Amino acid sequence: MLRTLSRMASPAKRLKATPLRIGTHNGYFHADEALAVYMLRLLPEYQDSALTRSRDPAVLEECDIIVDVQGQYDGTKHFDHHQRTFSETFSSEFQTKLSSAGLIYKHFAPQIISHRLSVPVDDPSVKLLYNKVYKDFIEAIDANDNGISAYPSDIKPAFNEKSISLPSLVGLLNPEWNDPVKTQESEDEKFLEASKLMGTVFVQKLDYYGKSWLPARDYVVKAIEGRFEHDEKGRILVFPQSIPWKDHLFTLEAEAAIEEEDKKPLYVLYGEGGEKPNWRIQCVPVSKDSFESRKPLPEAWRGMRDDDLSEVSGISGGVFVHASGFIGGNKTFEGALEMAKKSLEL
Repeated sequence: MLRTLSRMASPAKRLKATPLRIGTHNGYFHADEALAVYMLRLLPEYQDSALTRSRDPAVLEECDIIVDVQGQYDGTKHFDHHQRTFSETFSSEFQTKLSSAGLIYKHFAPQIISHRLSVPVDDPSVKLLYNKVYKDFIEAIDANDNGISAYPSDIKPAFNEKSISLPSLVGLLNPEWNDPVKTQESEDEKFLEASKLMGTVFVQKLDYYGKSWLPARDYVVKAIEGRFEHDEKGRILVFPQSIPWKDHLFTLEAEAAIEEEDKKPLYVLYGEGGEKPNWRIQCVPVSKDSFESRKPLPEAWRGMRDDDLSEVSGISGGVFVHASGFIGGNKTFEGALEMAKKSLEL
């Protein structure tokens, strides 16, 4: 019986030792399939996977999973988006059609996030990060590959930013058309460079959102709950140090239904530095990505530094106020708080 079990176990061991194979097309490569391949390899089962780049249907069907080619999407083996009938989006909240990157992300990102950050896949933070990383990173890759512009076509950009985008950098990694020594092997090597480039950025984004951005939410919640401590209308928030607060503030404002303009936070105070930090006063913008402040620091303070700032503001310990009035500094918390209170009155 033991010998029989041993013999039965051998094929399983051999199968286990055979790496899974990812298939995609050869020829000119793009950011979406380069990222899709990297994301798959973040999963334990695909960590040591082999890669086949081909346009031969029979060769590709020998692979365990196929991305960006074959004209099929079934959510298990085939993940292509080029077929005429394809209209998949990330969720009902989005209109952007998915690329191969978005398809792989949609199906596998919860497991990737769980594995990368060592949290259970059903932890609420996984869903939050799943949606956040798609909205702030993956969707742009999907839109670029599907030729969707971020702006109406009648708006002329002030400068060309496409040449510094990730898809354009991936494009530069493709072998030149007149390369005299171009081979399938050299093309595959360039593809792996592109995959590493896209994947490195993806992992950095995921780590940032999971390890820095998400933990900051609790601090913003606490600051909002204590916002009446320093101002009766709750217009001053205090953090112990610099944290990524803007995203969370606007989300939590909406969740708490803080709609009255005169009761919305206007200034954020936080320590910055070592054991005896300087303190910053930063204005809350009118929207998350805006450069316009809800209430800039007083015009008379802008561009002033050190003693000149202390003199014009009447607050000792002045460090600086930016020329646009969106941020300033003081040597002490008390000084920064006084700057905020005086600014509310001016």
